[in-house]
Amino acid sequence: QVQLVESGGGLVQAGTSLRLSCGASVRTTRAFGMGWFRQAPGKERTFLGGISWFDKRPDYTESAKGRFTISADYALNTIFLQMDNLTRKDTATYICAATDAYSQSAPPSFDYWGQGIQVTVSS
Repeated sequence: QVQLVESGGGLVQAGTSLRLSCGASVRTTRAFGMGWFRQAPGKERTFLGGISWFDKRPDYTESAKGRFTISADYALNTIFLQMDNLTRKDTATYICAATDAYSQSAPPSFDYWGQGIQVTVSS
């Protein structure tokens, strides 16, 4: 079982940046990968992007391209989400996930989930 712990959320002003972190307790397979989702109040959870520990190449959904950057510390099994120029629309619970078999050819499915961390952007 993989335990995921997110950190870095909070209340920030619009136009500023925030960096979220998520550490996994263990890397399970060679194809291990991690990703980020977010869920705004009253809306469905949406995938932002992720990264594979195998090829170390991040990928993003259209909604995350431009202002969001995903990176990782592979030795520490930690994924980061750098969010720039935040707006009130970015207010959401951000959820980290991990999988034993990350695939960039299709939206990956995830096996393990974090508790989620709140990001609130004020104007």
